[in-house]
Formats: sequence, structure tokens, C-alpha cells
Amino acid sequence: MTAESTVPSPGGQPREYGFSAVSVLSSRGTADGFRFPAGQRRTARRASWLPLAAVDAVAALTAGQTLTEVQRHLLAVVALLLGVALLNTWASLYRPAPLPALLDELPAVCARIAVAWCALAAVLAAFAPGQALSARTLALGCAAQSVISCAGRGTVHWRRRRVLARHPGAALVIGPAGTAQRVAAAFLRHPACGVRPVGVVSDRQAGPGGLPVLTTGEEVQRAIVQNGVRAVLVVEPPSRRGPMLRALALAGCELWEVDPDSPSYDRAGRHTLAGFACRPLPIGGPHAGFAKRFLDVAVSGALLLLVSPLLLVCAAVLRVTDGPGVVFRQERIGKDGLPFTLLKFRTHRPVDAHEAATRWSVAGEQEMSRFCRFLRRTSLDELLQLLNVLWGDMSMVGPRPERPYFVAKFSQTYPGYAARHRMRTGITGLAQVHGLRGDTSIEDRCRFDNTYIDNWSMWQDICILLRTAAALVRPTGS
Repeated sequence: MTAESTVPSPGGQPREYGFSAVSVLSSRGTADGFRFPAGQRRTARRASWLPLAAVDAVAALTAGQTLTEVQRHLLAVVALLLGVALLNTWASLYRPAPLPALLDELPAVCARIAVAWCALAAVLAAFAPGQALSARTLALGCAAQSVISCAGRGTVHWRRRRVLARHPGAALVIGPAGTAQRVAAAFLRHPACGVRPVGVVSDRQAGPGGLPVLTTGEEVQRAIVQNGVRAVLVVEPPSRRGPMLRALALAGCELWEVDPDSPSYDRAGRHTLAGFACRPLPIGGPHAGFAKRFLDVAVSGALLLLVSPLLLVCAAVLRVTDGPGVVFRQERIGKDGLPFTLLKFRTHRPVDAHEAATRWSVAGEQEMSRFCRFLRRTSLDELLQLLNVLWGDMSMVGPRPERPYFVAKFSQTYPGYAARHRMRTGITGLAQVHGLRGDTSIEDRCRFDNTYIDNWSMWQDICILLRTAAALVRPTGS
């Protein structure tokens, strides 16, 4: 949970399709580096969740009001609406497939409506036995809401498919030239899938004919700007183009992994487009949405209330033993390369501003007092960062933030370092719970941090927080 510290090894590695640098970095012009122009970041075309949510709300309210036995329970109808909305959100039913179809989601929609009605009936039977729902009312309520919801969802999906067929989104296909051209031709033969390939990204040219083959970062960048590309179809292992895919994701492109050899429909997160099995690649997506922010506020708020007496004691002892200025403020780089002021208890007094900005680690500093070394060894000096989390500058879990000087240096040396800034920086992270604290490899941290972002889930955050709490029992400091 403490600030990381290591000195970069000499001889940095060149960046493959150099990842778009954060704002504090100077430009580094490689011939084939991919950099999306500043100020031109695009947003992937995503279907709004509002029409589907409105359909479900109308269905719940209508079904509740048409049954006399339910009309007496206004709170029950509201609870029914909220219950269905939560269940559908959990099942990602407000994020429809690329080609949404009612029949694909019909079982899930009806099952969640039935669960919500059964839960409502159980609650009423337990707390208001005299007003319990009869079996007839329960069956009619489920049937009425299911019919209304499915009819509304079918209409919304039909309209979306028509829009996609009339205005397919421009796309790039990434992979071996021959395979990519074959996949692109299949998509062009099926415009109703809503995707229109305009170019192929490959290491070398293929035979004559087909779409233009883009072999350099500048050509890819030009194609995105000129064609308004919103989607990328990947027909090779994504790991081969990791830095480039992360740059495309930051540019606002929606990434899809396409299996060019298997037309089968796999229900485990895959969809069918132009007869190919496809699945979304979560690289660089909006992982830290409402749920992550809710967890941050809840955990940081609760911890601040819990440890506030400890914070006061630490501040008082630090003031007595080391004089005024118990709070240390330092500029760090956060999400999207934006600077913020990080808070810590002061355990070391730099000679000047230059040392504060460029000195890597003060772990084990001899002139630190015994109490300051205790704060660093136990990570208690980091507790003030809970305020950064509460204010929204940081998250509880994420890549550790660093000073602008080192962000610029590491981003030029280590491929993928700048990609860490796709998400809010955190007090702890996947790299830290794997022992990457103190003088450890920056390259390893890049890999762990980007893996965390690419595979983010709420459960992963909870696991990292639990592992961090367990690690505090055996602190090592930084």
C-alpha cells in the first residue's frame, strides 16, 4: 500500500506502436508509433440503456396497476420495478448484443421477472399475511409484465437493427493480411451486421485486390480520422498487438475478437457477426464505472470514520517529534495523465523541490526519526490517501500513482507504462499484493497493472482489498 520505488534499468526498450503518452510526456516520434491526435479522442458508438430501462419500468408499473390486488401496495410496485432493474443490470440486459434480438434474451428477461414477483410475494406473505398475493395474481402479474416487457424490448431491438443496417459503422480488421481480407469480405457481404470494414492492419501486404493494407501507425491513425472508425475486429491473438489495441481503445474504438475459423455460437460471452463467433475485448473499456466509485466511497468513508482517532494520534505524535508540517503534499499523475495532489503523513523532509520531485525512494533513510520509520514500515503514512479516494482523485484499488518526472521517464522506457493511466490510480493494486513494492521491477508492475485494468471486476477489487488487509499484518514498508 506504499509508494513504489525502483530505479529504471539502463537501455530502455523501444515501444511497439508506442502507446499514446499521457499529458506530462514529451513527444517521441518513432516511424511506426501509433498516437491518436490530442483533442480528437472519439467515443465508441454504444447503444443507450435508457430505452430498455424505460420499457422495463413501464412494464412493471403497468402490470402492477392492472391487478387490483397489487394496486393497494404502491411500495410493492416500486420494489418490483427496482428489483427487476437490479436483476437486469446484474445480467447485463441493458447492454444489448451487437445485433440485439429478443429471442436471445427472452428466457433471461422472463426468468428475472418471475424471480422479482416471487420475492415480492414472499415478502408480503412474511410481513403482511393478510395482504399476501394469491397464486392467480402472481401468475397473471408475471405473465402481464413479461408480455409488455418483451414487446417493448422487441420494438427497441428492431429499431436498432434497422439503424445499424442503414448506417453501418466503419471498422478496421487486424491480423494476417490474407485472413483479415477474408473476414473483411464476409462482413462487407453482410451489411446488416452493422460493421463496414474500411481497411486491414497487417505487418505486410497481401496479394492484389481487397481493402487497403495499413502497415504503419501513421496509416492507421489517418484511417481512423478520415473514416470515423468506431470498431476494430481482431483476427489474431490480441496479445500480439497489446500496445496498439490499448491505444485504439483509448482512441474510443470498440474492440472485438473474431474467430475466423469457427462459425459456431458459443454462449460464454460470444456473439455472432457475419457468421463469425465474436466476443468483446475489454481492453481500455470504462471498467471503473458507478459500481467501482460506489465501492471507493463506501470503503474510504467507513475507514476514515474507523481510523480517524488513529490519524489524530499519528498527527499529534508527528508534530511533537518532527515539528510543524505533518501533512506532505505532492503532485502525482492520475487518470488520463491529469495531475492531482497526493496526501501523506510527512516522514522525510527533502532538501529542495528538485529532490522532492526526482528522488526515487527514501526507504531506510538514516535521518528519519524512529516514529517516521514506523509510519513507513506499517504504511500508516498512506492513510491520508483515503481523503484522495473520497474526493475522487484516486481509487481504493488501481495502479499506484507516481510523480510527473518518473511518469515521463518510465513511459519512454517501458512499453505499456502510460497505459496504466486508463484508470484512476489506487492506494493498493494487483501489483502490490503480488509483492511489487519497494525496489522492484517497473516492467513487472506495468504488466500486472494493465492485466488488472483489462480484466477488471468488482470481485477482483474486493479480493485485492482483502489481500492488502492481510498483508498489513506482516508489513514490510517501502
